[in-house]
Amino acid sequence: MPRPSPIRAAAAAALAACLAGCAGGGDRPRWPADATIYKCDADKELVVQYLEGGKSAMVMYPERDFRLDQVSAASGVRYSNGRTTLHTKGPEAFLEEGGQTLFANCKTASR
Repeated sequence: MPRPSPIRAAAAAALAACLAGCAGGGDRPRWPADATIYKCDADKELVVQYLEGGKSAMVMYPERDFRLDQVSAASGVRYSNGRTTLHTKGPEAFLEEGGQTLFANCKTASR
């Protein structure tokens, strides 16, 4: 049986390392380093990346992301796209969609 060439061996090792890295080693997605992670009721995790100096917020779910733009708020900061609204005040947040609270009593968490 012929020996594999050094190039093929190196390519196979690189592919194996890439696939191992892609597996992630858990069910937790990789979020951007500057994302804010909130721990919420019912052991839910809300991940938000604030953009443009806080003028908008990117809400990140494992299966999708969506952008909310800052709108006027009586207290704290509010972001909305007309259907979904993120309310923040200091280290606390909650997220509503269609008038229903999806993430309640959220507080910033350490990574």
